[in-house]
Amino acid sequence: MSYELKDLRLFKAIVQAGNLSAGASAMHMTAPSASYRLKNLEYTAGSPLFVRSAKGMALTPAGAALARHADVLLANLQAMQEEVGAYARNLKGRIRLLANSSSLNGFIIPSLARFLAANSHIDVDLQEADSEAIAGAIRRGDADIGIFAGRAQDAELHCELYAIDRLICAAPPDHPLAARARIGFAEALSHGFVCMDRASSNFHFLRTQAAKAGKSLDVRVHAHDFASVLYLVRAGVGLALVPTSVAEPDLRAGTMVGIALLDAWALRDLHLVTRQDAASAGLVRQFADVLLHDPQVTATRSREPGAPWMAAAERG
Repeated sequence: MSYELKDLRLFKAIVQAGNLSAGASAMHMTAPSASYRLKNLEYTAGSPLFVRSAKGMALTPAGAALARHADVLLANLQAMQEEVGAYARNLKGRIRLLANSSSLNGFIIPSLARFLAANSHIDVDLQEADSEAIAGAIRRGDADIGIFAGRAQDAELHCELYAIDRLICAAPPDHPLAARARIGFAEALSHGFVCMDRASSNFHFLRTQAAKAGKSLDVRVHAHDFASVLYLVRAGVGLALVPTSVAEPDLRAGTMVGIALLDAWALRDLHLVTRQDAASAGLVRQFADVLLHDPQVTATRSREPGAPWMAAAERG
């Protein structure tokens, strides 16, 4: 026997209103939808819960018993929410967070926005940095939390998988490479690129990979953020190396094409790192858990190459 909270809340609304339509309205539901849910609830309970009449709806003995228990259950649920929420509301302090470009633009901002909106006494010093520099900064105590591509092999650091992302070559739909399912990065370097600004970790990474391929990078223009980069790609200015998580809305809409890269470095595990001696019940640990447990982030950890979310970047 399994009861849904939404059905119980609807049941209580009908009890209070004495009328199905009024109860449905209080729950912002249509009357047919409420009627369907009520029938399912009565089926689950194994007994009619109301006696219907021209004067309204009155509880049966089974309905009265359910109403008593529902009152206790919903009250306990509310108390639980208030008690758990108090832990977040009572957090105070400042957290220093370093992140590489992919994690910052693809994942962190939505998590951060929700957390800060709910915790007015916490400030976050958020800075972008190259993945190669982040672990060292955490070890030295220059920052509290780092999120970067790669993994830290250091006894002083605690490293946890944060998200899985794939770098792709974003192209306008009419670009000469747009019909290709996948290419090597070296081949893409024969074309002009739209890049993030010169100080960004994304540009540093792109320039490093071009140098390793023995080719120069043809930068048509630098843009301040990924939104501007993607706008320029959609306009036909050139290619861009971007995380799938950033390009996904455009890939789904068909306003640009994601070309999968054959290079092994294109599929990247993003890790969250803190110092081993960070207090297990302290602010840093609690905020790290918020970042790690964001549903939008945890979903990526089960997304393997070839899964639906990557389909637009892996045609063919």
